[in-house]
Amino acid sequence: MAAGVIGFAVLLAGLGAVQAEDSCLPPDNVQNAELMESFSAMSSFPVGTTVSYTCRPGYRKIPGMPTDRTCGENLEWSQIETFCTARKCTHPGDLENGFVHVTDLTFGSAATFSCEKGYRLYGDKQITCVIKDKGVDWNGALPVCDHVVCEPPPSIANGRYTEADSYVYQSTVTYSCNDAQKGEDPFSLIGSPSIFCTADESSNGVWSGPPPQCKVVICENPEVEHGRKLTGSASHYFYGNSVMFECDPGYVLFGEDVITCQENSTWYPPIPTCRKVSGDSCSAPSISHGEVVPLKSVYSRGESAQIRCSPHCAFPDGGTEVTVTCQGQNTWSSEPNCACGPVPSGSSPVISHGRIIEGKKPAYSVGDSITIECYVGYTLHGAARIEYIGEDRWSPEVPVCKLSAYIIAIICVIVALLLFLAAFWIFKIFISREGKSDSTPHTAKYTSCKA
Repeated sequence: MAAGVIGFAVLLAGLGAVQAEDSCLPPDNVQNAELMESFSAMSSFPVGTTVSYTCRPGYRKIPGMPTDRTCGENLEWSQIETFCTARKCTHPGDLENGFVHVTDLTFGSAATFSCEKGYRLYGDKQITCVIKDKGVDWNGALPVCDHVVCEPPPSIANGRYTEADSYVYQSTVTYSCNDAQKGEDPFSLIGSPSIFCTADESSNGVWSGPPPQCKVVICENPEVEHGRKLTGSASHYFYGNSVMFECDPGYVLFGEDVITCQENSTWYPPIPTCRKVSGDSCSAPSISHGEVVPLKSVYSRGESAQIRCSPHCAFPDGGTEVTVTCQGQNTWSSEPNCACGPVPSGSSPVISHGRIIEGKKPAYSVGDSITIECYVGYTLHGAARIEYIGEDRWSPEVPVCKLSAYIIAIICVIVALLLFLAAFWIFKIFISREGKSDSTPHTAKYTSCKA
């Protein structure tokens, strides 16, 4: 009896083995797709079984591509090509005063945003194409690029600045000192008179530098023994005033011949001195529009120096360099002088739809700066304050004035309205003519003419 039971069990196992050998194993994965739920729980598939796939979320079926596979008699699944492709989000749109960086619109891709210089981003810097409502869409809204704005500029004692309703990027304010009361010394403006709104690395509005100061600066009257002033004769001097000295005959100048009153009420460079020249020496040769090499306060008899003319200058014979020798008694072998021609200089840049509001000159030297603004209805693209760097070049580059976005929108609306009115007028004329040609008066009489 027991032997019979064992035999029956072996027979069933054999039948199961045969059945398993006649079935396919679960099919392998298909890119971007998965088995339909009715097949996903099966562990074996008899020959002839057909299974179907469905696209994963974020993907859609490619029209015309098969989605079924069949278990063949060789117990292998039929081949199948990729039939699911990623869904695409619509383009996020244009960003006014900014840039949209997107290389792909498919599910999982990202769009990043940045603003033009002088504008700050408010909102998400990046959004991603994600699954949403059985489809795909961006997981965030388009951000906004708004003007970088500075806080009102700092106030200064004894002075004021040009005020405005707001201070956006590249806005410039200019400081000036208050007028002194009658009988009091005037205030001097110490530092740059203008500062402008700029942006830091985080696009926060900051001012280009500290404001100037207004204070009373008085330098005492400089006196040089055995010398005299060539310019700047006064009893006392204010900030920025300069004085030029020269020594009496037989004396040599030690120090700089031009000194300037500084903000701390001192002279810089220090006040020079005039020392008597010995019989066997010479003071530095006097030369305009040139330089002496090497430059010394006193030269010994027989010592030589070179005189070199400045650029665009030359001696009467056309040369630009000559050697002179000290002959003692403060006398040189020759005293040539340089004559200069006109020096090329920059001209005012042409600003279409704008103008120069500060610093305009007939010609410019290196270091001169100007401030530019656009006419009403135009927006400045670039720096408002630029500096001349020579050879008709400016730093930063000369800005341009472009028509404001809202003006462009108004023009588009007007053009569209005019086109609509023109089309309506033409349509009305056409209908009127059609009506006249089709109408025949009921009272018309027809007569025939007989020959």
